[in-house]
Amino acid sequence: MNSTDWGAYTALRRDLHRHPELGFKEHRTAGIVATRLKELGYTVTEGIAGTGVVGTLKKGSSARSVGLRADMDALPIQEANAIPWASQVPNVMHACGHDGHTAILLAAADAIARQAQFDGTVHLIFQPAEELGGKGGAMRMIEEGLFERFPCDAIFALHNMPGWPQGTFLFREQVMMASSDRATITIHGQGGHGANPHRCIDPTVAAASMVLALQTIVSRNTDPRDSVVISVGKLHAGSSYNIIPATAHLELSIRCFSAQVRDELQAHISRLCHSQAESFGARAEIAYERGYPTLVNSTQETRQACEVATRLFGADRVIKQMPVLTGSKDFAYMLQERPGCYLLVGNGMTGETNTATGLSHCMVHNPGYDFNDACLPDAAAFWAALIESRLAT
Repeated sequence: MNSTDWGAYTALRRDLHRHPELGFKEHRTAGIVATRLKELGYTVTEGIAGTGVVGTLKKGSSARSVGLRADMDALPIQEANAIPWASQVPNVMHACGHDGHTAILLAAADAIARQAQFDGTVHLIFQPAEELGGKGGAMRMIEEGLFERFPCDAIFALHNMPGWPQGTFLFREQVMMASSDRATITIHGQGGHGANPHRCIDPTVAAASMVLALQTIVSRNTDPRDSVVISVGKLHAGSSYNIIPATAHLELSIRCFSAQVRDELQAHISRLCHSQAESFGARAEIAYERGYPTLVNSTQETRQACEVATRLFGADRVIKQMPVLTGSKDFAYMLQERPGCYLLVGNGMTGETNTATGLSHCMVHNPGYDFNDACLPDAAAFWAALIESRLAT
């Protein structure tokens, strides 16, 4: 990777940051990706899942194949950073670093095409709409025949990770990230004047009791050895202080690491919400949506990727078995279809100042977030080395 023009890829990353696009609307980004891949000699397929792009490169005669995936979409957040490459799109920004992931994979595409020695086929998968939940880009690409059209013996992806030193590579065999489900609960009561609560069925009281009771599922219905999160992210009722509303609404985020526990949580939540509402004379209506599944890395592919990182950067920069994360990623769908590994690359310690930008590193999905461009060279070099290892001549 010594001959790579990192200034050009930093400029590319910042250009993508300046022009963020939401899920399934990544038309400009996809166009840049497709053009660059064609310039590097890849066979390019566009329009998968709307705005997805796959670049394919074959060297030698082996039937072996590997897929590398990067996500391209931004988030509906108004950027707070005063930097020259801040988002020019109101209420949209790259607050999760997908601009960095795209630039990393394009830089890796450069090295793989020009320098890497391998025998087999590489598929570079640029995915839209990672942030949209269960029906986002990964699922749609799979449904449109991703792995039938572009066979992959294994599939790999990475994500930047604030809170870890820049350039640290983090791995975990088997279960790494939680499943993510959503429950919307509507409590139907009987509205009326705030001065006459005895003539009403107050859904806000039922909702308040429900918020507290839901936490007993974690503390009393779940094995303490199983990590479970139930968060009430939204509670809404009423339109005025002196009116008892007819309905109240709750929205829940539910996360765990086991398929069995996932099923049990849905049953517990449904039963508790119905009974809590009925105890106040109200009625609960529950819409339960399954989101991303648990992300599970295959052991062999994870160990090989870890060995590549250790060889390149040294054992002191590699975490072989990081703690599980309660966050979720739709790459889990791809790992259900093919063996592979999802890994993390340290973006910098939280609160530490990025000397290139003067910004303090913060967590993703934050209006003050920016990808650390210092991650580009090592992450791209890792992808190129992984391809050489997987498809050794």
